[in-house]
Amino acid sequence: MDMETKEGMEEYVNKVSQKNNWILNRNSGTFNDLITGLADNKKYYGYQSCPCRLASGNRELDRDLICPCSYASEDVKEFGACYCNLYLRLDFYETIKADFVSVPERRPFEKEKAVLDHFKSI
Repeated sequence: MDMETKEGMEEYVNKVSQKNNWILNRNSGTFNDLITGLADNKKYYGYQSCPCRLASGNRELDRDLICPCSYASEDVKEFGACYCNLYLRLDFYETIKADFVSVPERRPFEKEKAVLDHFKSI
């Protein structure tokens, strides 16, 4: 699968959601924006960095943001959705009854600061 294309990225996120027993966001606009962002990040950085967060372009600094990010499982468990609302709990639409939920940022400040410091150094 070519994850630099929307089709390839869609195939990838479908596999991720099936493996984790999640569903994908059914809002076509939101879903397409997220897939496009992931495919663009894959092209630009070489990895599918979360499109809702600031990536540095340094794979080691961004490792926790490679989709599905390190925080997705806990977010889906606790809030019903990952930070981007791409991945959702199986019963999301039946129990949450919303198209989008606000998920607080779990990424530690130190990691965010390291990304900002990386930008200052280049």
